Amino acid sequence: MTSHEQAVRSIKALMYTYAECVDLARFDELGELFSHGVLTSTSAADPDDGMSGDDVAAFYRATNKVHGDGTLRTRHVASNVIVDIAEDEKTATARSYFAVHQGTDALPLQPIVAGRYHDDFALVDGQWRFACRMVIVDQIGDMREHLTFDLSEGDVRYTDHVESG
Repeated sequence: MTSHEQAVRSIKALMYTYAECVDLARFDELGELFSHGVLTSTSAADPDDGMSGDDVAAFYRATNKVHGDGTLRTRHVASNVIVDIAEDEKTATARSYFAVHQGTDALPLQPIVAGRYHDDFALVDGQWRFACRMVIVDQIGDMREHLTFDLSEGDVRYTDHVESG
């Protein structure tokens, strides 16, 4: 396997680990994925103001409904992944689609949100890390069993959901 192929494989694994951490409510691990980068969204008050590390973990903990089984009862599915590795093989970008399905006691299994990820990656100490993940929400379904706020209202502010330290 070439170094380019290994980089693409590692970046895809990182992208899929994000989905797994969210679905399983492993928020501390999710925060660690952004210890060298930021997570932001087009629905944020200012998409240039992303959150990193522990702030990501705190935000997800405050805004996602964890159900009795300790998970979000969701499945984040990423598809159409396109990874571009820079010539120096130290940075990369990726674009992908996502669809989140959820089923709970109050909600039959169904898609609840779909959109795109635009990602930047950096090689940090020999490991691919998120530099920036932009979440772009394109379609919203029944989110009442998933989030503690109405995503369709936009203008999502970190400080509205997490007490400042």
